[in-house]
This record gives sequence, C-alpha cells and structure tokens, in this order.
Amino acid sequence: MSTYPNYSIIIPAYNESARIERAMYEVVSCVRKCGWSAELVVVDDGSSDDTAARVARFCADHPEARLLRNPGNRGKGYSVRNGLLHARGNVVMFTDADLSAPICEAQFLFDAIRDGADIAIGSRWLKRSRQTDRQPLYRQFFGRCFNLITRLVMNLPYADTQCGFKAFTRDAAQTVLQLQTIERWGFDPEILFIARKHGLRVAEVPVTWGHDERSRISYLRDGTQMLREIAIIRWNAMLGRYNRTPAPIARS
Repeated sequence: MSTYPNYSIIIPAYNESARIERAMYEVVSCVRKCGWSAELVVVDDGSSDDTAARVARFCADHPEARLLRNPGNRGKGYSVRNGLLHARGNVVMFTDADLSAPICEAQFLFDAIRDGADIAIGSRWLKRSRQTDRQPLYRQFFGRCFNLITRLVMNLPYADTQCGFKAFTRDAAQTVLQLQTIERWGFDPEILFIARKHGLRVAEVPVTWGHDERSRISYLRDGTQMLREIAIIRWNAMLGRYNRTPAPIARS
C-alpha cells in the first residue's frame, strides 16, 4: 500500500484450515462493501496444517491481505500482540477466525473510537438479545463465573472481558501491547488492566454474537490456566511492570 490504511484487522490463526478461507473472504468482502481503507493481517501461530499455505494463496490474489508468521506456536495472546504491533492502520483491531461477531459490526467499534474512546471492546452480554446462537448453558455458566472473578480481582468494570472483538487507536495499542506479558488465553484481562492503569478510555459496545461449536477453549483446562494468569497480572502490577510508557514502533 502506498499510504497507511485507516484500519487494520488482525485474525490470529492456529490450525484453521477448515475455516480461514471463509473468514478472509468475509473480511475482504466487508472491507470492499463498506468502503473501508483497511488491511487484513492473518497471524499464523505455528500451525501444523496448511493454514499458512491457504492464507498465502489468498494474499497473492487480494492486495488487502497479508500473512504474518509467529516463531512457532506461542498462543493467541502472542498472536494478537504480534499482529497489532506490526499493523499499519490508524485504528487496529482483532477478531477470531470463526467470526462469531460479524466483521461488519467492527463499524460499531470504529464509531466508538471516533467518538473519543482509546479502546473499544465488543460485548456479548450488554444486550443478550443480540446473541444469535447461544452457548450451551454450562459454557455460559463457566464464562460468567470467570468474568465475575476477573472483575472482582482486577477491578474491571466490563460485562465481557473475553470477547474476541476489540479495537484500539494505534497509540493505545502501542502502549498496552508492549507491556502485555500473557501469551495465551488470559491476555484479554491483562490488556484491559493495563489500559485502565494508563488512564485510557475503554468503551464497551454490544455486538451480535453467534456461538461456534468448534470453539477450542476448555473451561476446565484453560479456565484454570487463566486464573493462574490473573494472579500473575496482579503480581506484575505489584512489581511495577506495567508502569512505563513504551516508545512507539515505527510502521513498516
């Protein structure tokens, strides 16, 4: 691109050969339909299937898209950070490969940032009527319990910390993500905790959401790990690891 795009859309991908092409087509179609000046960056997290090859073929035919590869399998948190810190847009966002929130609803996040927010986060719980395919009851129960614990322990006032649909001004992303330490599922609360510590304005925005049965998260295994990571975040805060303001990274 000769000039920097207004928006960068990041998709972290690990062994997503079954759905990554559909996701990329939907994103590019939305970008063109909405007339956004935008790039799509797919971050391959050391996939053992042909995800990276599929993305590379797509990028060859779609100038809006590019592939970024992690040095091996590092986790979703690392993938999001790697993608957002190497994004070229003035506003940067990430969404999951299942596109549980329709990508065109990113406009709601962009509007919140235009209206003064530094970070806009999608929420499945502000308006539950917008959930088109709800999670099974056990997943809803564990998800809400985890969110409640997160809010209480970390003093986060958000109805939904875990929604994989978040946007940042470039400056906010550079500040928050360079201080991020959690590389796997528990990174969402950390970036919100850092944002509040640095006085950034976070707007929570209701979005349409459809549960994907292929979701890989395990509330027993990953939930336990996320609780450990909450403890790590509090420990990092006590040690002052989130206090500095990082220098911005130049755009490529």
